[in-house]
This record gives sequence, structure tokens and C-alpha cells, in this order.
Amino acid sequence: MSGKPRIAAVSYLNTTPLVWGMMHGPQRGCFDLDFCTPSECAQRVEAGLCDLGIVPVMEMRRQGLKFIPGTGIACRGAVRSILLVSKVDPRRIRTLATDSGSRTSVMLSRVILRERYGASPAVWPHDPDLEAMLEQADAALLIGDAALRVDPAALSYASLDLGAEWESLTGLPMVFALWAGEPAAVERLEQSGAGDALAGSLAWGRARMDEIVATESRAREFDPDLVRSYLTRFIVFDIGPRELAGLNEFFRLASSLEAQPFDSTQTVSV
Repeated sequence: MSGKPRIAAVSYLNTTPLVWGMMHGPQRGCFDLDFCTPSECAQRVEAGLCDLGIVPVMEMRRQGLKFIPGTGIACRGAVRSILLVSKVDPRRIRTLATDSGSRTSVMLSRVILRERYGASPAVWPHDPDLEAMLEQADAALLIGDAALRVDPAALSYASLDLGAEWESLTGLPMVFALWAGEPAAVERLEQSGAGDALAGSLAWGRARMDEIVATESRAREFDPDLVRSYLTRFIVFDIGPRELAGLNEFFRLASSLEAQPFDSTQTVSV
């Protein structure tokens, strides 16, 4: 073990600006950095295999984790990378195949379908293969890079951008993941200046967006215009009071779909 703080970051495109400084800039060498899916980030934190991760907010709440304020992954309207594709009218969805990479996105789909369309489908996990998913279910949920590989305008099916749907429902931003860990570990990291290092890594990435676009479009085989648009127009990395208000509203609505009741005394704040 290196002795450096161990960080688990999501391997999707949307995390790239957050970690660019850790990979290529002044923050390089500050952390022992590894990449995985959102759900695996949460599992590694829970198992004590890392000190901090980009953790989906549903897992953050379930595990009782503490987050480092300031940066994360959110949207203020359409997000482009959380796409619900349906063979039927949303009100008639009875079965939903979901990419299980993030429990938060699955819960968001359930909240949207119930609150906006009155649907409460049976949900089961599936590999992110749209045609195979729709062979077995009325609708499919794609997240992350798998959703970005689908052009909604070219589909012969109806599709919902769940970021846009959330904004229509609540008027608030949607927060998907935050830098989070066990409370004691996060307190140690904050005392050592980790918050500044995380913010600095993001600032380094933002200042080098041309470099990110060129590198990631080539590595992931995405159109460069899509990469630039996604990272500069759709994804929000700054987590402020409105983002946290949206997060609290998401927790409130999600709680009614779970056995766990909503506790208004446990809302998050800056």
C-alpha cells in the first residue's frame, strides 16, 4: 500500500474533468486513484478498500457516508447520459430492464415514472444492450457511456432524458454522485486539504477541455462535439445550495419507494 489516500473514481466520461488534475496535473501523485463503475465505487468504500469515492447518492445515504462539499456530478436539466427508452407510452410501462451500474439512476427512473406518469414497473438488471433489454421488457434504462452511444433522435422508440424529466417534476437540479467516504476518513482527508485538491483537479481539467475532448473522444470512440457538449453543457460539477436542495427532494421522493422513511432531520447541506 502506498500510504496515499485511496480514491475510487467512475470510469464514465462524466468523471474525466474531476480527475484530470489527478491524472495529468498538479494533483498527480496526491492520491492512489482507481477506476470502476458507480456501484463498484460504493462497494469499495463500504468494504474499506478505498478512503473516498465518487459514490452514487443513494448508496451514500444507505451507508451513512459523509461527502466533501463543492464538487460532484449533477445536472440542471437534460443530462443526456441517463436515458429511458420505451416501446410503449410511459404510462403503460409495466416492466423495466435497467443497467445496474448505478442504484441512483435506477431509483430516479422509478421516481419519474411514478410521479410523472403513474407507472410502477417491475424492475430487473440487465447488461446495457438496448435491443436485448427491449426484447425482455417494455422499457430500458441506459446510463453513462452506454447512453451516450445512443442517439435519441434516431431511435424508433420513445425516450425520456431523466435529467430533463427531473427538472420538469421539481424545478431543481439533480445530483447523481459526490465525493464521499466513511465520516472518520472524510474528516481526516478534509483536515489534510483533500477538498482543495479535488477542487484543483477539476479546475485543471476545465482549463484543459480541448485536451480532454481530443483524448477522450479518441479513447472512447465518441464524436468530439458530443464529448465537448456533454462535459460543458449537460454535466454540472459544482455542487451548491440548489443542487443540495434537489438532492434532499430526491431523497424525500425516493423514500416513499423504500422501506426507509424520509427523515427530514437528516437533510444534507453545505
